[in-house]
Amino acid sequence: MRKWLEKLFILIVKLNRLYSKKKIELKINYNFFKGSFIDRPNRFLTRVNYKGAIIESHLPDPGRLKELLKPGVRILLKKESGEHRKTKFSTQAVYDGDTLISLNTLLPNQFTAYLLTKRKIDFLKEWDIHKKEIPYGNHRFDFQLKRENEYMYLEVKSVTLVEKGIAKFPDAVTERGKNHVEHLGEMAKKGIRALVLFVVQRPDAKLFQPQWERDPKFGFALHKAWLKGLEVRVIHMKMTPNNLHYLGELPFKLNPES
Repeated sequence: MRKWLEKLFILIVKLNRLYSKKKIELKINYNFFKGSFIDRPNRFLTRVNYKGAIIESHLPDPGRLKELLKPGVRILLKKESGEHRKTKFSTQAVYDGDTLISLNTLLPNQFTAYLLTKRKIDFLKEWDIHKKEIPYGNHRFDFQLKRENEYMYLEVKSVTLVEKGIAKFPDAVTERGKNHVEHLGEMAKKGIRALVLFVVQRPDAKLFQPQWERDPKFGFALHKAWLKGLEVRVIHMKMTPNNLHYLGELPFKLNPES
């Protein structure tokens, strides 16, 4: 039954994307600096060639990113302030060919909040943001939404990896992500409405699925939680140096690969 519903959902999403012509965007008020990537000494640090000088820049995304951060690729930097900062710049985005991909892990939550406030996500139009960073048990989730007397927990996951048109999450093993979806699945089993929203931060994806090759434990946990009643949806966006463009919903496939 779930496989049949999954196929029907993919068809509905494709039809909605075909007939939707809405242009929804959020302006980015950053003054970006252009550089080229040199290397990554650790998860949170990049070295960048900026106008012939080698500078160190904080990397907000601790993911693997080896498919994106290759020597010589173009990146966008943002100048940061604060007396306790170790670097004066942060690495905000990277070009994969002509496609600009956000590396700011806060942007998906900010963009989701914007879309919710403007009621631009069709399947969440009736819901309002009730609280942010809401704890439940030993976990903390991004949003609690409210519709009349009904509540829903919403967790947002950022996706940057796309291979042959398929968006995949995670790009590195995530114990925290696995624990999140397991807990959300148990909540859903108890009748508490819960949704995990994957935000693909690039426009070249046609489908979403777990990254089975790199983190099968997360994939199995997500699929099991979905069978327990956890809602799963996927949206994607296009980034330019000035705007984030909402591109609508993507279909997904959660069944484990054989």
